[in-house]
Amino acid sequence: MIGISEELTVIRPGGALSPRCAGVLEAALAGRQAEVLSRLEGPLTGRRLLFVVSLDEGGVNRGFYDLLAHLRTHPNCLDRCVGACWWTPRRSVHQGSGPGPGAGRQPCGLRLCGSPSGGRHWRSAELHGPGPKRWLFFGSGLPSGDGGSGGAGAGLLPPRLERPKLLALHASSRATSNTLALWGLVRTRLEERCDITEICLRNGTLEDCAGCPYTTCLHFGEQGGCFYGGVMVQEVYPAIREADALVLLCPNYNDALSANLTAAINRLTALYRTTSFADKAVFAIVVSGYSGGDIVACQAAGAMNMNKGFWLPANFCLLETANDKGEALALPGIQDRADRFAENMLCQLAY
Repeated sequence: MIGISEELTVIRPGGALSPRCAGVLEAALAGRQAEVLSRLEGPLTGRRLLFVVSLDEGGVNRGFYDLLAHLRTHPNCLDRCVGACWWTPRRSVHQGSGPGPGAGRQPCGLRLCGSPSGGRHWRSAELHGPGPKRWLFFGSGLPSGDGGSGGAGAGLLPPRLERPKLLALHASSRATSNTLALWGLVRTRLEERCDITEICLRNGTLEDCAGCPYTTCLHFGEQGGCFYGGVMVQEVYPAIREADALVLLCPNYNDALSANLTAAINRLTALYRTTSFADKAVFAIVVSGYSGGDIVACQAAGAMNMNKGFWLPANFCLLETANDKGEALALPGIQDRADRFAENMLCQLAY
C-alpha cells in the first residue's frame, strides 16, 4: 500500500497569479514543505495536491484547459492522491463560475484520474480571506481517519467501514426508467456489503426551496427541519444524517438535473447549516437519451461537492447513453461496467 506523501504538491496552471492569489498562497505555504508545478508532465502517485487556478479579467485560465486535457487523456495519472482545488477570480462576477463552464468541471476532470484502489478523496473550497487563517481552516477541513488502510492516509481520508450505509435518491418510474434499471445492476453487487435505502421523490409533494431569509433557514435547520416540511424533513434529512454515501440517480432529459432532484439539493441547505457532510461521499449514475451526460455529472459534482461539501471519490459517476425503455440493460458490456462501478464504490467506502 502506497502511503500519502507529507509534502504538499501545488499545481498552478496558467500565467502569473493575481496579486491577491499570490499573497494568500505565499502566506499559506510559509514554513511548509511544498513543490510547486506549473503543469503536469507525468503521473503523480500518493501525493497531497492543491490545484491553484487564478482567473484572468475574462474569467478564464488557458493553462487550466491544457491541464484538463492532460487529465482526460491520462487516466489514473493521479493514482492514490488526495487533493483540493482553489480558484480565485479577479472580478466578483466570475466568483461562482470556476475555471470552466460550470463549477464542477475541475472535479469532474479529476474524478477520471483516480483508480479503483486509490485516488479516493477530492475536496473543494474557495479562500476569500487575505491571510493564512483561511488556509489553516481549509487544511483542517479534510476528513479524519486512516481509511482502513493502516495509516496510509491518516488524517486525510474518511474511514472505510465494515458495512457502509447508502442512500439512493431518484425521481423516476421503475417501469420505464433506464437509470433505475442500471442502478438495479449496481445495487445487486452492493447489497451483500452495504445497507441501502432508496427514496423516490416523484410523488408530487416535494416543494423547491423558496429562498427563506438566512435567519429563518438557520432557525429551522437548528431544529432539524425546514419551513416547507414534507418528504425532505420526514424522510430525506434523517436518511442523509445516517448515510455514509449518497447516490444520485440522474436521467438526463435536457442537459440538466431533473426538477425534483434539483429541488431536493436546494432543500439540503437547511440541513447543511447544522450538519457537516464532509465524511459523506457522493456518487451518481447518469443516463442520457443522446448526449450531455458529462454536463449533468458536472452539475452533480458542483452542487454536492463544491457547494454542499460532500467528498468526491475517484470515478464517482457512471455515464451511459440509452433512450428506449430497457435499452440500458442491452448495451454492450454494460454488466461489466456496472460491476466495476459497484466495485469502485466498495473500494472507496468499505474494507
